[in-house]
Amino acid sequence: MVNRIPIRIHVNGTRGKSSVTRLIAAGLREGGMRIFAKTTGSAPVMILPDGTEEPVVRNSSPNIREQLSIIERAAKLDTEALVLECMAVRPDLQKITEKRIVHSTHGVITNVRPDHLEVMGPRLEHVAMALSTTTPKNGKLFTSEARFADFLRDKAEKRGSSFHLTTPDKEPTLDEMDQFDHVEIPENVSLALDVCESVGVKRDTALKGMYKVKPDVGATTRTHLVRDGKEVSFINAFAANDRDSTVFLWNLVGLHKAGIEESGVLINNRGDRMRRAKDLAKIVAKDLDADWFIIAGDHASSFITMAARHGAPREKLINMGSATPEEVYARMFELTKKHCSVMSIGNMGGFGIKFMSLIEREGGIDAS
Repeated sequence: MVNRIPIRIHVNGTRGKSSVTRLIAAGLREGGMRIFAKTTGSAPVMILPDGTEEPVVRNSSPNIREQLSIIERAAKLDTEALVLECMAVRPDLQKITEKRIVHSTHGVITNVRPDHLEVMGPRLEHVAMALSTTTPKNGKLFTSEARFADFLRDKAEKRGSSFHLTTPDKEPTLDEMDQFDHVEIPENVSLALDVCESVGVKRDTALKGMYKVKPDVGATTRTHLVRDGKEVSFINAFAANDRDSTVFLWNLVGLHKAGIEESGVLINNRGDRMRRAKDLAKIVAKDLDADWFIIAGDHASSFITMAARHGAPREKLINMGSATPEEVYARMFELTKKHCSVMSIGNMGGFGIKFMSLIEREGGIDAS
């Protein structure tokens, strides 16, 4: 069945998989190709050849066998190119997905970051090894990950595939990035453009299609909110839960610059991700110079204790672990004097999804 689809693009990596999957699909569609895509981000969806979306309905826990039904449907729709986000975390399941199910012609590894270390770790080198298991056989491997470029190049060559490193000089200009109506990461866009060009869609054409992309529910967005004469510029970065991604986005949206009137951080802590919470607590203490930090979700007291141990001032750490999204929203404005930029981090699941539903009702998603 899979061989009925001439181009099969398997997108893996630590961060940005859903965004890159959507960008590639949009770029290829603009080039006149018949595309089927599937993301497995905060809300897994299928993107049909006409660009419409359908949710992936699951009656049980996620299973890589799901990719088989996706491939079958794509083949029946005479798909020219299938763009699949890798849904496996365990290294053995990543390998099985590629070698027994997808058989990709184009492999994509967005980056290698310290996440899911309890499964792929303990070290970053182990994460790189795990992600490399989706390298295609006799195909092409694309990545923006410079730190492990030599390692990934060696993996590609051993499987008879060519290796393509997307470098910073290929990133879109500021004017080109300004045309997105949501926050996109420049290296994700340039990586997706490289993949599109390798398939035969010119850069300008692909970029035009990418401007039309509908962002994943977990994508970074900026929302303008007003309440009681106060303004909050809310940056949804709930999907950022490692240091590299968090600090990068903090800088990207300008919160590191001197002269910001006020800045705050909303952390969604998950009880089943306490190893990740330890890392986030250190980030809060060492990397984010904000006026206040609201801790929502699970085990807020434990998070505050960890952050304080790393040097975060306790008076800036606000425990709202048992609060509803509406209560957190109100508190955010109480803490704001006039205008405040607030970035959310930690996790999209649970409280994060509920809070973003409230944000959309209150303000809608603005252009950034």
